[in-house]
Amino acid sequence: MRLRAINIHPVKSTAIRPVREAYVGRAGLVGDREWMIVDGHGELVSAREIRELFSIVADTPATGGSADLRLSAPGHPAIEVALPTEGVRDITMFKQVKMRARPAGREADAWLRRVLDREDVSLVWCHDPFQRVLKAKDGFSVTDHATFQDDSPVSLITDASVAAIHGWSPERITVERFRPSLVVEGAEKAFAEDGWSEVAIGPVRLRMITPVSRCVMTTIDPETLEKGKDPLRTLAAHRKWDGKVWAAVHLVVAHPGEIAVGDEVIVS
Repeated sequence: MRLRAINIHPVKSTAIRPVREAYVGRAGLVGDREWMIVDGHGELVSAREIRELFSIVADTPATGGSADLRLSAPGHPAIEVALPTEGVRDITMFKQVKMRARPAGREADAWLRRVLDREDVSLVWCHDPFQRVLKAKDGFSVTDHATFQDDSPVSLITDASVAAIHGWSPERITVERFRPSLVVEGAEKAFAEDGWSEVAIGPVRLRMITPVSRCVMTTIDPETLEKGKDPLRTLAAHRKWDGKVWAAVHLVVAHPGEIAVGDEVIVS
């Protein structure tokens, strides 16, 4: 098996930025979901609520950009945002995960409000990627961290799994629907990743926690922004248990390091 794709999402819920190589740290791929949009109460705002977030392109040095953060969107001039050095505010994700982050500033907020046509949104940056310790009751250890990823620092899916879901579905389903950090090619069967306990890619060692339960965000076409019923409807027919539907797996980082597209993937 080989690593087919590496994806970074500099601002949570914005456009996927494929890269050829990346550094995988304890809190995930460097540059991945280190920025986030929140509402006036400091709660996460994602494409679940505003699908237009998918059309915002964010770049950082991790994705080949020259600025700390560059944001662009159709019909709007691009903006460059420097890493904030002052101020900290309380934020939450899903009303449960409580963290602190640095506000990006008025200029960035004003840009987002024009693009999204919503007056209460703000941009924040995770200045301390190790402040969030994942819960031991969910199978994590005290050394497992994440920035603004939903449940784990790294997610992975095989192209065989995506092909199976696409084959079951009446709609066109691509890997982008699942927004994985890593895509692996060459798996012997679809959903083989469900049974992996460890994944080695070059010097990096990843430990599997659980499959990923999928939400309504997968029903939004990342190119057209149109919303349908799949892949949730299809997954409900083939991959439903414990009242949820499942595709991809959550991983934590046991040993950090550099990875690149084409690297051999060894599993146990």
